[in-house]
Amino acid sequence: MRLLRARGLYGPRFRDVLPTLVLVVAAVCSLVALLSWGYRAAGIAVPLAGAMVTGCAVTLWVRRRRPGARRRLGYYTPDELLELDTEDLALAVARMLRRDGWRVRLMPAPDRPRVCARNTDGRHLDVAFRPVAEPLPDEDPPHPPTRRGKPDEEGLRLVVHRGTFAARDMRWARREGKTCLLDGSALRRWGAGEPLGELLAEEV
Repeated sequence: MRLLRARGLYGPRFRDVLPTLVLVVAAVCSLVALLSWGYRAAGIAVPLAGAMVTGCAVTLWVRRRRPGARRRLGYYTPDELLELDTEDLALAVARMLRRDGWRVRLMPAPDRPRVCARNTDGRHLDVAFRPVAEPLPDEDPPHPPTRRGKPDEEGLRLVVHRGTFAARDMRWARREGKTCLLDGSALRRWGAGEPLGELLAEEV
């Protein structure tokens, strides 16, 4: 048993699951007590309504936890992000932007997809993707933003990469101006639910 635990094959110990178990038991007991009080106060209608509401809530929660539904809402696990090709990564970024409140336009392309987005404040975002095999940004920069609007509108270019940017990439971003780099670590945090604005604020 100790060997299995050392290899991570035995599963969690009782003390690891005890806090969650206590919370589940407390929640169930509280729900039963509330339904019992409602039954004594108003009759059978309260327990029936409570059971229906609880069943609907559990069903909705299970559906939202399914991988497909979760990804459509813009939430990705690190392993899921790692398995995506460039086009699927562009779709994932579009979903995460919508999750954060952006209006998104996805322009798929086999070699270089792009995502254009705009938030409620009128700020524009042009997203380019850099697979591992692509040249460095200063050797082959992403397509420039092609949007219509006033010249003084605030715009930002975001380069997404699942790996790590080198020092020369960072120098290129500073030279370009209004260009932010989102590496693999930040991408995983974004996929887990952290807002993009907080990630970009850390870079600034």
